[in-house]
Amino acid sequence: MTADQWIALAAGIGGGALRVGVPFLFVSLGECLTEKSGRINLGLEGVLVLSAMAAFGGSYLTGSPWAGVLLGACVGALLAALHGVLCSLDGVNDVATGIALMLLGTGLAFYFGKALIQPQAVQLPSIPLGNWSDNPVVRSALQVNALLPVGIVLAVLMWWAFAHTRAGLLIRMAGDSANATRALGYSVSGIRIASTAAGGFIAGLGGASLTLFYPGSWNEGISSGQGLIAVALVIFARWSPLRCVGAALLFGGAGALGPALQSIGVGWGYHLFNTVPYVLTLLILVITCRPGTVVVGSPGELSSTR
Repeated sequence: MTADQWIALAAGIGGGALRVGVPFLFVSLGECLTEKSGRINLGLEGVLVLSAMAAFGGSYLTGSPWAGVLLGACVGALLAALHGVLCSLDGVNDVATGIALMLLGTGLAFYFGKALIQPQAVQLPSIPLGNWSDNPVVRSALQVNALLPVGIVLAVLMWWAFAHTRAGLLIRMAGDSANATRALGYSVSGIRIASTAAGGFIAGLGGASLTLFYPGSWNEGISSGQGLIAVALVIFARWSPLRCVGAALLFGGAGALGPALQSIGVGWGYHLFNTVPYVLTLLILVITCRPGTVVVGSPGELSSTR
């Protein structure tokens, strides 16, 4: 390859990581918050799809992409809050409930979103990070989602809150030991419901970025399983919000590998390269989820040994 092709490939993967990684970032941060409280939410795939549809519809109806973002986040919080309430009932399994709500969320999105497949909604603005270059490919690749800085700031705030605030301590305590939390007079169910709803709100921002920036339209295959991948991504990040940023960019770059190669004329294996994020997910699960072992950083209530 020529030097220009190498530059274009690097810009394509780097820019793709910033674009494709944004939904991964928000969904992983939402799941990180939920799991820190001792609850797992496999329904985030439904949250992501439903919030993506709601955000697109909100932007289309109001003419404001930010109104769509807010609507998508609120819809995500509502569906996640339902998961939290159901899981607080006696005898209800987190995983089974999450799968049921994943089906509910995607079903609702497909039903109410049929009228939104053809229309175009107002999109979120982009941040041009490539103006330093005269190469049009680089400039185009480095048009960054306006929600990306929000996600990075949110990751830093979550990291700080977990380490230095009373609310963060309570969330971590509920995730590590429900008995200790109850002994101190706090409601474990209340903490987990609030954390799950807040996690759904954050994940809803990821859904909004799908339909209001990249790929920037609504269709029934918009998510491609990113909500489920986020669970593995949180394990990979060891339940650290800051590591979620790096993990999201890694998965985003993996997802952008195929289109980046195609942009420089490498057409063979395009669909094979598109499977890289899923292969990464399988590798992470195989390496980290071994019977009888506890992943470093795992909340105690999620431990396989409990």
